[in-house]
Amino acid sequence: MSCRLSTRLLNICISTLCKLKKLDKAEAVIIDGIRLGVLPDVVTYNALVDAYCRFVGIDVAYAVVRRMQVAGIKPNIVTFNSLLAGASRQCQLSLSLDIFDEMLNSGISPDVWSYNTLMHCFFRFGKPDEAYRVFRDIILNNLCPDRTSFNTLLNGLCKTGYSDNALMLYRNLKRHGWEFDLITYNILINGLCKASRLKEARWVLKELGDTGYKPNAITYTTVMKCCFRCRKFDEGLEVFYEMKSKGYTFDAFAYCTVAGALAKRGRLKEANVCMEAISKSGVALDIVSYNTLMYICCKEGKFEAIYELLHKIEKEGLECDIYTHTILIDGLCKAGNIEGAKKHLQLMCSIGFHTNMVAFNSLLDAMYKSGHGKHAMELFKLMKMKDEFTYSSMVHNLCRERKFWSASRLLLSCLKNGMNILKSAERAVIRGIRDSGFRKVARKLHSKIRMKKFLH
Repeated sequence: MSCRLSTRLLNICISTLCKLKKLDKAEAVIIDGIRLGVLPDVVTYNALVDAYCRFVGIDVAYAVVRRMQVAGIKPNIVTFNSLLAGASRQCQLSLSLDIFDEMLNSGISPDVWSYNTLMHCFFRFGKPDEAYRVFRDIILNNLCPDRTSFNTLLNGLCKTGYSDNALMLYRNLKRHGWEFDLITYNILINGLCKASRLKEARWVLKELGDTGYKPNAITYTTVMKCCFRCRKFDEGLEVFYEMKSKGYTFDAFAYCTVAGALAKRGRLKEANVCMEAISKSGVALDIVSYNTLMYICCKEGKFEAIYELLHKIEKEGLECDIYTHTILIDGLCKAGNIEGAKKHLQLMCSIGFHTNMVAFNSLLDAMYKSGHGKHAMELFKLMKMKDEFTYSSMVHNLCRERKFWSASRLLLSCLKNGMNILKSAERAVIRGIRDSGFRKVARKLHSKIRMKKFLH
């Protein structure tokens, strides 16, 4: 009896140390326990295996399994589930299948958790057919799928582009009386929103309200963002005010989403009112909130207020992120303060933000529009990373200067590198060359563009 209690105490100590990520101390406790005659059991080693899978790596976790076997302790279903979860987190599908086979060869029957993990792994690799076969195996092996099973299936179907199938599965389950939780609704709403199926997403949101569950920040913010992305601005505001009227709790991110959308539409007064509501609600401002406030101030041209916000960010111990610097640089560019934008870009790069493409693109465009085309071209050549907006901006600006031949060479080099370019930039070059009297050259250029796109 005392030995059993001692092993239990050992397991509690090991579990606690593993949760605190103190794996060296956990190993030392096991050694001390063995010296005192308290032998570890499968529960002891399972805690170690799970911790190594989460915090170190699956190879080290496998080494613990080998130690178990040497000590004469047989791994159980918990051991293999931890290994499966570790392989899935590291996106190692082949290793996950090997672990699953090893579990079967050891005479251990997989449980629902094992199948759920394997199904999730298949979905992450974009293999929905194999994932669905795993789901079918749950039923064929006389196991009962749980909520995690259906949530994994719905989430995987949505993420792999099968939102129709996900919606069909949801309706079938509902018809058979299956009770969903808030996570299920959020998964389905998020999947439908990403597929731009706003009507269905709002329908599921309405059904969520009818169930008695309270939509959380994730739910309504997802729908609002989808409305704004689909240019259904009024519908997005309708969702916001509807939730507000029902007394649902709002967080800063929801207010910022609405305020940002209002600012983009030029409705700055309403955007400011929305941001004031955050302060009145008692919600603490985070860096996202400050970024939204900075964006509104940039739109209004209030640069003194922007620098006051930067001072507040520093005072409250928050760190500016890449969006903070981008908003400021873009605002300075649009205000015509090119030198100020360049200085801030240098400052941004000096503190580690080297890949801020939006900031570089804003500066390039502003330099060209302010008549510093030569300096813009020099900056373009110095940039190690370029995206389709970089090339598109340069092509558009070269066309404005009527440098159509330079624009066409830049356009073709962009396509040669396997990168797309905005259709408007393509049309500007072709139209410019054609209107200059070189219709044959314009047709040849159009053919080259189509060929390069086809090859890539």
